[in-house]
Amino acid sequence: MRYAAITERLAHLGGAKWEVHARAKAMQAAGIPVIQLTIGEPDVATPAALIAEAQRSMRAGRLGYSNGRGELALLEALAARYTVRTGRPISTEQIACLPGTQTALYTVLLTLTGPGDEVLVGDPLYATYEGLIASTGATVVRVPLRAENGFRMQAEDVAALITPQSRVLFLNTPHNPTGAILTTEDIAALGDLAKQHDLWIVSDEVYEELVFQGGQFASPFDNADLADRVVVAASISKSHAAPGFRSGWCVGPEEFSARLLPVSETMLFGNQPFIADMTAMAVSQTSEVARGMAERFARRAGMIYQRLNGVHGLRVHRPDAGMFTVIDVNVTQLSGEAFAGALLAEEKVAVMPGESFGAALAGWIRVSLTQDDSQIAEACDRIIRFTARKQGITA
Repeated sequence: MRYAAITERLAHLGGAKWEVHARAKAMQAAGIPVIQLTIGEPDVATPAALIAEAQRSMRAGRLGYSNGRGELALLEALAARYTVRTGRPISTEQIACLPGTQTALYTVLLTLTGPGDEVLVGDPLYATYEGLIASTGATVVRVPLRAENGFRMQAEDVAALITPQSRVLFLNTPHNPTGAILTTEDIAALGDLAKQHDLWIVSDEVYEELVFQGGQFASPFDNADLADRVVVAASISKSHAAPGFRSGWCVGPEEFSARLLPVSETMLFGNQPFIADMTAMAVSQTSEVARGMAERFARRAGMIYQRLNGVHGLRVHRPDAGMFTVIDVNVTQLSGEAFAGALLAEEKVAVMPGESFGAALAGWIRVSLTQDDSQIAEACDRIIRFTARKQGITA
């Protein structure tokens, strides 16, 4: 039988990158205790007030069909939020509501790219980006994000890779997996390139509210000179500890949004009204859980840095935001995949191989910061023991 070309493009871009996570979950299900430091699940429950609002909305009968763009109250809440953030009027006609950041990004890329186009994206990159881009028929062009630059994308690295087929510059700030934040100067330089070469800028900003103390979030969408070529995607999954509700959005120029609407309507004709009501409440006020998460994740990142950096040759990158830190384990002469697999088997600590996020993190691992401090401390002790053993170091 014959299948669509998309199945070939995505054949090797699925769950294999999460194999260590899946193995760890299977071990836990079998009763084997594992310190699970793989995925970015918020470490607190969805706020009770948001759940109560969703329940109130359901009991009020908000269970019918929506419209393609989204419920008006949520569109207005998002328009108000981005008007305040950017300092310029943002209308409801610039917004589309979709089930989570992933679906929003998929719809955005389907609207902007197709076969023959190239999408410039930083490497390392979030594990699903390659599939998102490939699904449209476009080609992934990897821009190296270098540890010596704090894993922040540099305009000169982008410029060297631009071709006549370049269509989109895909940003992620704050960045997963490294926790790097693009500065306003970084964004201005990247924006100049986008204007020179008529590129769209797509910015995944799902970690916007998880910036650590001393960090400063910046967005290309907030730069008025770039407003006609920037599309932002985000959700309440991280900021409001609500990943299971799958409530996200994208914001961009009005013409873009009008073009996107029929694309999104072929997949999902409107989001669920009761979830939209809950999301409207969430984005209309300061998150009651984001600040606490950011403080805890920053503290745990500091713990890992203090306990591991320089020990037996390990090198820890300190993040500025988000839910993860990354560790260079090349000193063991193991790949990130081999290190993560053996660490799970021998020490019952589950981390993600750096290779799951691109070639730039070959020989690195990504560690989630979402377990409690005692689990993080114990994981550090086990990583030290494992690293020493792999190098033949004895106490």
